[in-house]
Order: sequence, then structure tokens, then C-alpha cells
Amino acid sequence: VITALTAQNTVGVTGIHPVPVDFVRSQIEAVLSDIGADAVKIGMLFSPELIQCVAAELDRFQVKKIVLDPVMVATSGDKLLQDDAVAALKDHLIPLASIITPNLPEAEVLVGHGITSPDDVAQAAIELTELGCPDILIKGGHFEEGTSDDLLYLSRERRKVFLPAARIDTTNTHGTGCTLSSAIAANMALGKGVEEAVLLAKEYITGAIAAGADYAIGKGHGPVHHFYRFF
Repeated sequence: VITALTAQNTVGVTGIHPVPVDFVRSQIEAVLSDIGADAVKIGMLFSPELIQCVAAELDRFQVKKIVLDPVMVATSGDKLLQDDAVAALKDHLIPLASIITPNLPEAEVLVGHGITSPDDVAQAAIELTELGCPDILIKGGHFEEGTSDDLLYLSRERRKVFLPAARIDTTNTHGTGCTLSSAIAANMALGKGVEEAVLLAKEYITGAIAAGADYAIGKGHGPVHHFYRFF
């Protein structure tokens, strides 16, 4: 389902054209009323109206496995979410999600305060469950350290799972968060539980970043190598 058209390259986003809400609704209905979905991954939703539309349709069709990547800013730093859309995200979509996957800046916006240490990350994950989503994955790639460690918090078990990874020296990080959340959804669609789905997705994205680290594509942040397991 296409929710917005973007004019972008490795350097930045130069234009965003949101798809009309009625057409987004028609796309969702066309898919879910016929084929259905074993899992749904949600990325960029530019406006409150789009968020409310998607939430209403997912609720109407009783979709159970929802991975929400609360995309707010592109890798290049360009905003991908209207300011007034954050409240709609919290009120309408996060309570429907099985897991949300914010990076550090996105988590800071959602909890309303800074996150500067591992202890802050753990506390923020707990706070995020209060928005109605049971499982939280906070991505730690924005910390200025030699590792890229993530934290998965499973609220039903009150358990924290740390996902350590060595930081890979590359500028080819365009779409890493989108790839990770999509991989989580794909694994959940295959019947994996949330924890296993996240662990497999983390392994996959780490490999994809490493495999594409030395490619020279464009003048900015190039893509990861999504097909590294095949060639």
C-alpha cells in the first residue's frame, strides 16, 4: 500500500506527495478484503488523517500482527512526518501495534524527554509500553559509540533483551530502519514469535549493512545490500 510518494536520492528528500486518504483506504481494503495479511509493517505516514485512516482499516479488518516503524526523519535528516501527526500516532496507531521500532530520536519524541544512556533507553522502553503497545524495540545506532546495540523490551514478561552489534564503518545506511522492521514483519508472518523475529531481523540487517559497506552509490547515504544472502 503506497501512502506517500517521495522525490529522494542518497543525499536527501526534495519532495513529499501524500497519497489521498480515500485512495489509501481503497488500497488497504482491496488487499485485506481479498488476500488478507499474515503480518503488516507500517512505515511513513505523513499526516494525522493518513494515520487515522490506516488505524481504522487495520481495526476494521482485525489485523493482529502489526510492526510499526514510527518514521519521522529520513537518514539524510529530512522530516517525513508532520508535527501534528505525532499525537495521532500515539492515540490511534501505537495501541494497535504488536511491536514498535523507534530509533533514539524517534523514541525521544514519543516519550517527551532525552535519552542519553543505556539506562535511559530501558526506562524509555517501559514508558513506551504505556502507549498501549506490548513490545518495544529501541534502535541504538544513533549513540556515538563503537557499537550499535538495540534493546527489545517484552512487557508481558517484563523482560529486556539486549541485541549487541559492532558498528560498521560505512555511509551506506539508507533504509536500515525500514529494512529491519520489514524483516521483523516477514518473520512474524512466517509464524515466529516477536523475540525470534527480532533476533533474525537484527542478524539480517547487520549482514546487509556489512555486505554493502564498500559500495559507492550516489553522493550521500547509499543503500544496504538486501540480497547479500543470494549473491
